[in-house]
Amino acid sequence: MEVINSFLTWIFKNRLGQIENFKQNPIPVQEATFRELIQSGKGTEFGEEFGFESIKSYADFAGRVPVFDYESSKPYFEKTMQGRQNVIWNTEIEWFSKSSGTTGSRSKYIPVSEQSLEECHYKGGKDMLSLYISNYPDTKLFTGKSLTIGGTLEKNPLNPEGTAKAGDVSAVIMQNLPLWVQFARTPSLETALMADWEAKIEKMARETMNENVTSIAGVPTWTIVLLRRILELKKAKNILEVWPNLEVFFHGAVAFGPYRSLFWELIPSDKMHYMETYNASEGFFGIQDQPDSDELLLLLDYGIFYEFIPMEEWETEWPKVVPLQDVEVGKNYAVVISTNGGLWRYKIGDTIKFTSTLPYRFRISGRTKHFINAFGEEVIVENAEAAVQFAAEETHATINNFTAAPVYFEGNGSNGAHEWVIEFQKAPESLDEFTRLLDQKLRQVNSDYDAKRYKDIALKMPIVHQANQGLFEAWLGKKGKLGGQHKVPRLSNTREYLEEILEMMKG
Repeated sequence: MEVINSFLTWIFKNRLGQIENFKQNPIPVQEATFRELIQSGKGTEFGEEFGFESIKSYADFAGRVPVFDYESSKPYFEKTMQGRQNVIWNTEIEWFSKSSGTTGSRSKYIPVSEQSLEECHYKGGKDMLSLYISNYPDTKLFTGKSLTIGGTLEKNPLNPEGTAKAGDVSAVIMQNLPLWVQFARTPSLETALMADWEAKIEKMARETMNENVTSIAGVPTWTIVLLRRILELKKAKNILEVWPNLEVFFHGAVAFGPYRSLFWELIPSDKMHYMETYNASEGFFGIQDQPDSDELLLLLDYGIFYEFIPMEEWETEWPKVVPLQDVEVGKNYAVVISTNGGLWRYKIGDTIKFTSTLPYRFRISGRTKHFINAFGEEVIVENAEAAVQFAAEETHATINNFTAAPVYFEGNGSNGAHEWVIEFQKAPESLDEFTRLLDQKLRQVNSDYDAKRYKDIALKMPIVHQANQGLFEAWLGKKGKLGGQHKVPRLSNTREYLEEILEMMKG
């Protein structure tokens, strides 16, 4: 295995020069990507509708093609799902990545072309390993197996008899991996893609607990559930007693901060590494390339052309859209992409803040639809996660999950508030103290919230409920959204989700 480890380490190092190129020459790389996308889109139905043949510059493109969200893109996607080709992309599309984006009832189906699989999603996985090896050259990563937690696959709902399939992006990727990668991972593909998540966790635990696992890739929430079950089965105190050679967790989908202390309990080692990735249904966008920083490197040679909407423009009728070269450090932007999967000026619903522009690094700040702004406080997910993490650390608590929504004014001079439901793995000794610290941190990181909290003029102290363990998992299960890419919404500007959860707490 040492020979294989050395060989694969050398192979992955070869990509570092190309990564360095887009870090040092970001705008020329993006311009080349733009030209390639327009050329590929010219003969498609979409390209003909919007006159791609005569697009010579970004200005032409921005002036001719409107910005799309899922609903406005849906007619093009559905034509493709029904079996028509060359609608949005010039090669055959046989896969669709299923995503809810929220826990709403409607599923989204994002087209995945062969190019987006090979040149985006797979390249992201390779670059993740290349950067990890660069940061930790003495790694023994390839002497063991990678434990990967996949989603599920299903038939194409608009053409169930056709050859096209749909599933969580992790499942689509896993199903199409080359044979040598399948050999290097665990559990079996059949187990990894099981639809019943309770049975899946049990089978995964039993299949993987006797393997030599050196890395894990997945969403923190489901990884924690799996690791706890393995500890029960093995009667072990921590996961290093099961997998002594485990060295890295590649994680994504949700912010890692609130889970860090939980992972320390499960894997109590200073030698354990954590590396964040930003891989969504629409594409692979970022990787944590520096071991001592939580910033993500924007991936620029992946067949994705980036544009951004400043969040102060989001609610306007004609929001300003800027290309990569015009972004500013520290501003909150909604991400707009055109891709080699046939997405054109598509709003993915995520917001980011750039931390540098040479190279382009950023942090995920939230969702365009996941925020609380009932009183002009503009609290975004980034604020909420920072506050929860701070309060948990100060009170020696650990968090499984949380959600929050506004309490609106009810007349009679009553103030508004934010109401939280938090599921603790380890509860604080004093919920009141936790609430005080949560409020304190929110006031520190968000000046608008602080202004509304001044002398309780608009907002009073947050209301925090402690949920029983398993509540959020049960809520997702009740909505038919258990597992895969589905996540509890951290924030909502309405009380729909919160009221459902509070009602379950009464039962």
